[in-house]
This record gives sequence, structure tokens and C-alpha cells, in this order.
Amino acid sequence: MKNSKLSILLLEDDKIDVLTIKRAFKELKILNPLTVCENGLEGLDFLNNASNKTPGIILLDLNMPKMNGLEFLQEREKIDWLKLIPVIVLTTSKAEQDKIESYKLGVAGYMIKPVDYLQFVEVIKTIDLYWTLSELANRN
Repeated sequence: MKNSKLSILLLEDDKIDVLTIKRAFKELKILNPLTVCENGLEGLDFLNNASNKTPGIILLDLNMPKMNGLEFLQEREKIDWLKLIPVIVLTTSKAEQDKIESYKLGVAGYMIKPVDYLQFVEVIKTIDLYWTLSELANRN
């Protein structure tokens, strides 16, 4: 996510996972501004607030209170400009139905959160590489 001007929106309710992601970003020297919302409702409120900068990417957990990740994706489908922001699901859910439903709702990727920190860093590195390559491709 080498274009450090683009912000990242993280929808994640687990404080330990938020800290782990922040630690991985620091280790990988990902300097993009990171905004954290604890559920889909907070995420939609953030995105619909005109004073907030539109993020370049959304990292989405599926298992959250109030509005889970799939519900967030369903709401996102109703808003044209929101569909332009790539969403990568970052979840513990290995359920095939969650994966299928996420892709039906237009996610750019579906990543399982590993328990092991070093593997977690590799997942974040993969997301970073994907996004960096996507950005390069979109400039040409």
C-alpha cells in the first residue's frame, strides 16, 4: 500500500487483531493512515461523512456486532460510489458459504487470519503487494 497518501479503513471489533494489524503495518513499513471502526454501522457512518477522506481500500472482518461484514457488504452494494473502493475480507471464518457470499458481494479478496503472528504478517504483506500492483495497473 505504498501510496501512503491513500488511507485504509479497517472494520474490526477485536482489539487484539487491531493491534496485530498495526504492528504488522509498522513492521512492513506501511505508512498509510489507518482508520478503525468496530462494526459495519460505524464503517458506513464513517464512509457517509463527507468530512472524512474516502479510503483507498477497506479491510473487513466478517464477525462483528451490530452489523457484521456480510451485512456491510450488502449495504455497500446499494451505494454506487462505495462499490469503487476495493474490499478485502480479513477474517477467521473458513466457512465456504461466507467466502462465496463475500465474492458475490464484490470483494477483491478473502484472506483467513492466521493465529501465528509471522503468518499474519505474510497475509498483510500479500494484501500490500496485491494493492500496490493493482494501483500500478490502474495508472497505465
